[in-house]
Amino acid sequence: MSDGRSVDGSPVVHGFPHLDTVRAAITALYRRISPDGVRRYATSLAPADAAFSDADDLHLGAQRVARALVQHLHLPEARVIVGFRPMEHAASVELAAGPEYFIELNDRFRTHRRDIGAALAHEITHVLLHRLGLEFPGTRDNEILTDTVTAYLGAGWLLLDAFREDATSSQKLGYLTPEEFGYVLAERALVFGEDPSVWFTSPQAYTAYRKGRDRAGYDHHRPPLVSAGWAGRRRYARDRRHAGEHPEAGPDPSVPYAFENGSAGLRVSFACPTCHQRIRVPVRGRVRVRCGLCRTVLECDT
Repeated sequence: MSDGRSVDGSPVVHGFPHLDTVRAAITALYRRISPDGVRRYATSLAPADAAFSDADDLHLGAQRVARALVQHLHLPEARVIVGFRPMEHAASVELAAGPEYFIELNDRFRTHRRDIGAALAHEITHVLLHRLGLEFPGTRDNEILTDTVTAYLGAGWLLLDAFREDATSSQKLGYLTPEEFGYVLAERALVFGEDPSVWFTSPQAYTAYRKGRDRAGYDHHRPPLVSAGWAGRRRYARDRRHAGEHPEAGPDPSVPYAFENGSAGLRVSFACPTCHQRIRVPVRGRVRVRCGLCRTVLECDT
């Protein structure tokens, strides 16, 4: 796992540059383990399970936190061996068949113990994804998948809480930006009705979560959803009329929906705000739509 900082010491990247990959990761997770499988992770990892004080024995404490994460992620019970050594990245894990888990952490965690849980959460999620056979091509996208799944399954709030930034220094774990971690945590919160921000010890983490929550909220309030705002609904009506009058016109990439003309009439496709799977329905006014992947019921005005 990368520590999120550039080797040249440049500032932490902010914003949502990986959002398409993040959404694809959420879709892939639902496809691989099903909505019922996702609901097995309805309760996030408790802060007490990741707590690590300077008074704790380094190796015993790291193994205790690692065992808690193995249990949280519903991995088979096995001995977790955590070591520390000088290395370029924050951590690494051996993806062997088992039965033991071998994880190595950067030596700097010997004195930054509060973030050991965050590093372990990412690496143990790598183990989960390996056992599920779920991966994306390329290191970058696969790491984004791992960060996203860690957050969506209730352990990734640790990664966002490890983000700290001031006028002279910064620290961030993982490949996602702080705001993207906030986005995934907010998406999870909308599904399970929890507020992870009460666990943050970093003020910067709370700010990033708030920005991510705002972005996630936008996904749940855009056409053709009934909850869309007035401006969005007005634009949607104009685009719908244009699509009906110009069936040869292609989709507009600037809007989150696309119209298609066929033998059955005009249809609209859009992303489910929960799992981001594309949904395609006839244009027929007010309708209730059930996502075929995550089973979310959506009130739409097509």
